[in-house]
Amino acid sequence: MDTGGGEVLAEAPAFPPRMVATEAWPPNAQRARELLGPRGVHVIETVEDGPLPFPDESFELVTARHPVSPDWAEIHRVLAPGGYYFAQHVGPASAFELIEHFLGPLPEERRGRDPQRESAAAKDAGLVVTDLRTVRCRMAFYDVGAVVWILRKCVWWVPDFSVEKYLDKLAELDTQMRNGEPVVAHSTRHLIEARRPASR
Repeated sequence: MDTGGGEVLAEAPAFPPRMVATEAWPPNAQRARELLGPRGVHVIETVEDGPLPFPDESFELVTARHPVSPDWAEIHRVLAPGGYYFAQHVGPASAFELIEHFLGPLPEERRGRDPQRESAAAKDAGLVVTDLRTVRCRMAFYDVGAVVWILRKCVWWVPDFSVEKYLDKLAELDTQMRNGEPVVAHSTRHLIEARRPASR
């Protein structure tokens, strides 16, 4: 699910006989088709917040890396009895030390992507959560060019970012880093494994 341009999935050395990838953003879906299609992967363009376009009990495994908003009821529906969901999700307040420097406090957004809430939602949909692991990883930026690069790569962090608009905020960080203090933020992730019970 949410394969993006298919770059992460393409790292797999081999695929099962039937492999399907979904993506909702048309430019990414096209890129994924070009990258994965030659390897026999069927890329399906989905509608954001819409149902997965597959019959009930279609897959033994559903996987994702950083899904936008997992629809647990749909995941349960398309999993075969005994099938697994295995994914790495972005955790709460990921990189918010940097994001809030530009956007100010985001108290509501900080509460999103909570692993315990996601686990509870998976259980409510009928899945059994068999493993949940969390991690908080340190990111350090040592020059303002690296900050500009990450904000241009992760465009959803500061959606209206431009050097011109945020020049004063960038200058503050530049001064800090030139004085020997890196800009530190933390990415949060959780690995979740869930199973659809074998019995109905």
